[in-house]
Amino acid sequence: MTDRIERPWALMRHHAGWADVFHIESETADSITGFYPDRETVGPPVNYSVRAVLARFPTMEAARAAREGAVLEWRKHDEGVREAETKLREAEKAREEAWLGCLRDAANGG
Repeated sequence: MTDRIERPWALMRHHAGWADVFHIESETADSITGFYPDRETVGPPVNYSVRAVLARFPTMEAARAAREGAVLEWRKHDEGVREAETKLREAEKAREEAWLGCLRDAANGG
């Protein structure tokens, strides 16, 4: 038996549309322990649930390349998201105006 981890490089969700490269030093069935090599100061190892891992890779370069490809894919949807957000703001404004109108009508005996 070996302690070698076959795919020790992981992508961990940082925020929507971005993932940080994480090096897995050890793992159990439920958790992983490691560090973020791209952070300015690499502190003590951190622990996460295995559910925090978005994807795993054999090399840091493969993890970085996958992240960059995923960012490009994410960006393809930017315009659709902006359009949907505009429609959502318009719908929320219409809902607010309807709610206020209903309250005013009730106050005026209508």
